[in-house]
Amino acid sequence: MTDWSATRAAGEARLAAFAPRMGRRYANGRNTDNGPGAHSAVSGLSPYIRRRLVLEPEVVAMAVAAHGPEQSEKFVQEVIWRGYFKGWLERRPQVWASYVQGLESDLAALDHDRRLRREVARAMDGQTGLACFDAWAAELVETGYLHNHARMWFASIWIFTLGLPWRLGADFFYRYLLDGDAASNTLGWRWVAGLHTRGKPYPARADNIATFTNGRFTPRASDFTEVTEGLEATEPEGLPPVQPLRSVQGPQPGRPTLLLITDEDCRVEDFDRAALDIRAVVTLASSHLRSPLPVSEAVHRFEAGALDDAAARLGVAVDMARADHPAALADWAVKSGATQIVTPYVTQGPLFDWLDEARSSLAARGIALTEWQRAWDLAIWPQATAGFFKVKQNIPRILRENGLG
Repeated sequence: MTDWSATRAAGEARLAAFAPRMGRRYANGRNTDNGPGAHSAVSGLSPYIRRRLVLEPEVVAMAVAAHGPEQSEKFVQEVIWRGYFKGWLERRPQVWASYVQGLESDLAALDHDRRLRREVARAMDGQTGLACFDAWAAELVETGYLHNHARMWFASIWIFTLGLPWRLGADFFYRYLLDGDAASNTLGWRWVAGLHTRGKPYPARADNIATFTNGRFTPRASDFTEVTEGLEATEPEGLPPVQPLRSVQGPQPGRPTLLLITDEDCRVEDFDRAALDIRAVVTLASSHLRSPLPVSEAVHRFEAGALDDAAARLGVAVDMARADHPAALADWAVKSGATQIVTPYVTQGPLFDWLDEARSSLAARGIALTEWQRAWDLAIWPQATAGFFKVKQNIPRILRENGLG
């Protein structure tokens, strides 16, 4: 699973290879962390789905076709979880803004607190003395991947046993995970901390780790701090109210257009471009926006490969750019003669923040920023107002609306 080629073809090959295991074998084995290079019970599709080199409806369709709706139910639910988290954050953008502000404060604290700086470094370097935690830290850095169960255990130990700021742990994951996205990463850490489902933190337990690593690790119960409450006291105001989904301006036919490709969605060929007067195509590297700290080279390489593959599939000349000063976006449009920019929808996260900063300079020069949206997202996000149960109840409708039921 550590051989990652960032192309649509590689993702589709991985999808086809995993199809026989999307039914009962997945349901029975998905929670077991077999270690680096041995994650055969899970698909490894997440870096491809995250960039939409492989699409969620394709994955679900293959699972249902291979195993039927009942036996593939657990796999389908896990695919939809990613959409649920994205929709939840779209409905509560204040949670992302709070994460960004909190991370800035936590990083500032590192500059002034030598003990905290030392403890965080030990955790990220895999030098805590907890064999399982240290192995997961090393696997993350070396491979860009962790089994989902290991992510939960790791986050729980980071927060409750090591007593480290949760946002610094989330930032560590975000800088190294090939499949890292703002919603799944931020909300996953908040869930473990008891902030997403308030008052229900996730405890790392020695017996659970021993069972679901097949005895690779056998920690003692005394290795972990007992978790009696989450971090609710750090956010006494509770969750912000649910907001309507933001309105989106679609592209105007015939208007001179700059097509912007980001690794939020590398399947621009899926959208109707026939009526657009496309003057230029730009691929935008933005992985460095994930954190104020350096992002792993593996993440940058995967992003670059995905963008190159997206451009190659279009078969047109493409300019490559990097998301540095947001005002440059208007310059690129003006240079190409475009009066509108079109890109697939960008969800809450660092790239959305960058584009939001660019809006004033775009407006000043008469350039519209427009977006395409996918039916898959529009079927899930309106239901993502609270816990996953509401989305789960609507899975039959979601599948029908996407031609899968």
